[in-house]
Amino acid sequence: ELSIMADRTGKIIFTDLYGKLVEGPVDLDVSVIDQNDNRPVFKEPRYSGEVQEGSPTGTTVMTMTAYDADDPNTDNAVLRYIIVRQLPDKPSPNMFYIDPERGDIVTVISPHQLDRETLPTTQYELEIVAKDMAGSEVGLTGTATATITITDRNDHAPEFTHSLFQASVNEGSTGVVVNLTVDDRDDPATGAWRAIYSIINGDPNQNFEIQTNLDNNEGMLSVVKPLDYESAMFHTLLIKVENEDPLVPDVVYGSSSTATVYITVMDVNEGPVFFPDPLVVIRRENIPVGSFVAMLNATDPDYLQTQSIRLVPLYYDPVPNVILSLCSFKSTLSGTRDHKSSIHFHSQDNGSPPASGTGTLIITIEDENDNAPYVFPSMARVCEDAKDMNVVVIGGRDKDIHPNTDPFKIELGKQPGLEKTWKISRINDTHSQIMLLHSLKKANYNLPLVLTDSGIPPISNNTEIKVQVCTCKKNRMDCSHAGSIQTNLLLLLGLVLCCIFHGF
Repeated sequence: ELSIMADRTGKIIFTDLYGKLVEGPVDLDVSVIDQNDNRPVFKEPRYSGEVQEGSPTGTTVMTMTAYDADDPNTDNAVLRYIIVRQLPDKPSPNMFYIDPERGDIVTVISPHQLDRETLPTTQYELEIVAKDMAGSEVGLTGTATATITITDRNDHAPEFTHSLFQASVNEGSTGVVVNLTVDDRDDPATGAWRAIYSIINGDPNQNFEIQTNLDNNEGMLSVVKPLDYESAMFHTLLIKVENEDPLVPDVVYGSSSTATVYITVMDVNEGPVFFPDPLVVIRRENIPVGSFVAMLNATDPDYLQTQSIRLVPLYYDPVPNVILSLCSFKSTLSGTRDHKSSIHFHSQDNGSPPASGTGTLIITIEDENDNAPYVFPSMARVCEDAKDMNVVVIGGRDKDIHPNTDPFKIELGKQPGLEKTWKISRINDTHSQIMLLHSLKKANYNLPLVLTDSGIPPISNNTEIKVQVCTCKKNRMDCSHAGSIQTNLLLLLGLVLCCIFHGF
């Protein structure tokens, strides 16, 4: 076997019958001559390849390769390839050709005939035979199958099944109104078949959109912004369809790739609409009862119909303080409060069936500086022999709201001489510290104060704080005797002055 033992070199000797050397040794060269005893074998029994439809004649599809174990230096291993059968054999039994020496399979059919959409199948099977002995009749053979798939290209533009589509939709509604259908002869589920729809005319306000149904390639035309019957009863849209993949150079989109869609808007009785909503008004507190507050504007969008509107308040938040005149839609104050009120109104027309709407009136009552500030706490206690002269921290309060409240100005009363016994130091916008300048005897003292807010104009309050000077022993404060002595600061001031003059 040549594949096991190639050329060999050996030595031989000649002996007689008794084993005696007669001649030799002599060199002997042995050459093994190959026999054609191995068939060509393909690496795989089945091969697959593909070629795009419309490809030029001579386009290489794939290469078939077989091997032969015989001596490559002899014709025993020289192979030739041939196509022995094509299935199916339409439109021609010789659509492909194989190079006999290289095994390259190329197209023979013309590009026009290599049309995926008109061929009887998209897959062709070729039976390929490889024969050794350079293809002679005595050569051995091996067989394999080549499957060739004709792939698609975008050589067919999508076309609408109808040039005109019609649909109707209720005004005020959204959603799909019509499905647009197209035909495309290209391979489904590819970019050459999948459709992209666009609105090229008739939708200036972007009320519509089209999405592609991936299952059937239909265009789902939807209303995304509600339509108004009174504004436009009809809409005419011009729709264009294209493929995801570009068309081949020799194919263009024609008139069948556009369609017209007529949309009829159906009238629906719409509820009255308030404008503006909410209506915000600002009024000052303490205006007279019966003062005009606001004029409500409720209109019916169905202006093509003759309808009347009835308006009633639904509820009040937080409390009712407005009376509504139904005949004129005027609101008047029936009471005054320092807050913001929201009144929700219900409007209803006399259509068939009636339709309703709601609106909100927000009334903000602006604060006036009509409340005098007051001081807290109103009483304080201090030890008669206290070393700490800080009596109490007092604060100001006001029933008004900003800016008619703090910062407060807290001062001593206008009585002469108070500043010789008392002192007020400001802590912040709302509080101040009251201090004694010298010790006082045990008694009750009424300290006059003037508290002023920051309103425009400001309001001042002449008030007083009661100060009890008590006896303090062993960390206990005894104010039982202080209450028996009622001393105001004018009497205290007189006693101090009397003592001073008496001393002189």
